Formats: sequence, C-alpha cells, structure tokens
Amino acid sequence: MEDLRISLIQSSLHWENRDANLKMFEEKIAFIPNNSTDLIVLPEMFTTGFTMNAPSNFEDMNGKTFQWMQAISRKKNCVVTGSIIIKENDKYFNRLIWMRPDGSFEIYDKRHLFRLANEDATYTSGNKRLIVELKGWKICPMICYDLRFPAWCRNQKDYDVLIFVANWPERRVYAWKQLLIARAIENQSYVIGVNRVGEDGSGVIHSGDSTVLDFMGKPLSNIIPHKEMIETVTLSFKELEEFRTAFPFALDADNFIIKN
Repeated sequence: MEDLRISLIQSSLHWENRDANLKMFEEKIAFIPNNSTDLIVLPEMFTTGFTMNAPSNFEDMNGKTFQWMQAISRKKNCVVTGSIIIKENDKYFNRLIWMRPDGSFEIYDKRHLFRLANEDATYTSGNKRLIVELKGWKICPMICYDLRFPAWCRNQKDYDVLIFVANWPERRVYAWKQLLIARAIENQSYVIGVNRVGEDGSGVIHSGDSTVLDFMGKPLSNIIPHKEMIETVTLSFKELEEFRTAFPFALDADNFIIKN
C-alpha cells in the first residue's frame, strides 16, 4: 500500500469571524504545493474558535465554508477536514466534514461534548463513529474531548490512523500530550493531533502542541508549541503492518459494544 502524506495546520483563529478565518487558511494552504499531500487537517471549529454562540455562527451543509472546502479540496487535489458549527433540524452540531476532491464528503458529529464549557447545553451529541478510506488506509477522525474516552476511540481492527482536531487549552496540555500517546500505543495506530494556538474570545490560551505519533507513541513531527506552522508528514503502511504482525496485541483485546 502507498504511503500517506498528511499536512497539519497549527494556527491561531479569528474569534467568531468566518470570513477572516477562511481567508487566512486559504493563504496558508497556498504554501502547500499542489499534489504534495493526501490530507490537510484543520483545527476544531476552524471558522469561529470554540464558541458557544452557535445561533450567531452556524452554517448549513451547503454554506460558505462547505463550498470553500469543496473548492480547496479540488484545487489541492487532496482531502480537507476540520470541524465547524452546523445547524440541522433545529439542532446545532460540532461537525467534522471530510471533503474529497470530487466534492463527495462524509461527516462526524462530536460525540463527547465538553460540559465544563456548556458545550453539552448548546450542541447535540453525535452517536456514530466515522471510518473513511484514503489510498487504502482506514482513518477515524474525532474531535477534541473525544480523546479522553478510550472506549469510543478503541480500534476494533477498523482503522490505521486516528485523528483529533481540537481547541485544547494550554492549561490542560499535559493531558493532551499524554492521551495522544496512550491512544497510539493501545490502538497500534498512527495518531494525529491538530490543535490551535493563541488566545480565544473567552481569554483561553492554546499552545497547539500538534503532533503526529507512530503506532508506538513516538513523535514523527516537529511542530513547535505556540507557533503557527504547517508540516507534512509521511506515514508508512509497511512499518505499521510489520509492527502489528510482530506484536499482535489486538488478538487479545476485549470485545464490547457501546450503547447510545
């Protein structure tokens, strides 16, 4: 199977300003050469920052950001993903969109809503994991707080890469870094974490600490905390397969079912 090239964009965000964020990300993405990556990963709520002001910031599924993602994906000939605020059936969702160059897409609604910020009082929780395929790789994208719940993240022999897009505060970044490592080790999977930097409209500071980890929890990336950066990392399926064959821990895993 071919190697997989993933581009992480660690960036500050303009608070509740969709147009400014789309312009800013378009300028950043322009530095990624065409056909040089398979996937561009943006942070959680990349058009607004992590806001509970959904009524003033929501979009529908054919809104400006959705169309922007279609255009960028087509232009760069790669998948583009990140989460935004969507209103559907009179409910708000923190929704990740997985946009392909041909305009087709998949969605994942954040399962675990961060009650310390009243996210659970504003948004509706998702109830279904998403597994997507890219160049033969199986990928499971998730959103921020999902990282704290290993049962939901558990690899049931159905993915090779686990992705978290986030607005994870600096004051809890130690947990962010350790949990990403744990998810990589326990799931024998590559793990990608893309977090924002800078201060948001609520005065919360974010250090980024975005990373790419291999299936042993070892870092493959060199993104610097607190700095806006773009990095493209290449993942080897051959190395992943060889490690899983040599250490078939998944054969001894417990079977379980998650009830909604």
